[in-house]
Amino acid sequence: MANGSSIEWTESTWNPVTGCTKISPGCKHCYAERMAKRLQAMGQRNYANGFELTLQEQMLELPLRWKKPQRIFVNSMSDLFHDEVPLDYIQRVFDVMRRAHWHQFQILTKRAERLLTLDQYIEWPVNVWMGVSVESKAYLSRVDSLRATNAAIKFLSVEPLLEDLGTFNLTGLDWVILGGESGPGARPMDESWATNLRELCLRSHVPFFFKQWGGVRKKKAGRTLEGQIWNEMPEQKDRRLIETGAVA
Repeated sequence: MANGSSIEWTESTWNPVTGCTKISPGCKHCYAERMAKRLQAMGQRNYANGFELTLQEQMLELPLRWKKPQRIFVNSMSDLFHDEVPLDYIQRVFDVMRRAHWHQFQILTKRAERLLTLDQYIEWPVNVWMGVSVESKAYLSRVDSLRATNAAIKFLSVEPLLEDLGTFNLTGLDWVILGGESGPGARPMDESWATNLRELCLRSHVPFFFKQWGGVRKKKAGRTLEGQIWNEMPEQKDRRLIETGAVA
């Protein structure tokens, strides 16, 4: 909901939905829940319901007012594919992203099964990047669901990484983000888990982005993996075609 973001892999955030519910271990120390409760206490109007799922219709057309092209993280404070978000509202969000063709929109979900179920009802613009979050081996099936969608760019966010994911299939993926958990109660990430995933990306020729080690003091821990900053991004679609609306 801000033109400007401290999240390393995006530039701005946009929240046409706020609030969520926890569905897997990666949600245990949800930063969005902490932030929503803080904003509620501060009297921020959009968070009057705290972390209860809320459709923010007044925010729907915000990206259309941002004229400078940028990468926008959609629903940093929620999950667009939450069961309580109606299909017609999801389609309205996609309509805005289609019309705001000069931006790139990044969506993340843990609800990959619903994503795949609704895929047939979504018109996927090329400026929408669709990702799933995976924190442990038990949830690697989310990657298979993502792979089966018609999204133009598909990516995987492994944050927080709670165990070694081993070797799995990255075919059809355009990008992998990796990060350790941060904030109160942060669970540690073993270095070997991170380097193993990086090596899998290198072997699979998938761009790799190392976001952070995490911890209670994430800035101090930094984001250097074996002496290197990994800021790789997915291959871009033709920017000229996107900006003119010739590709949608």
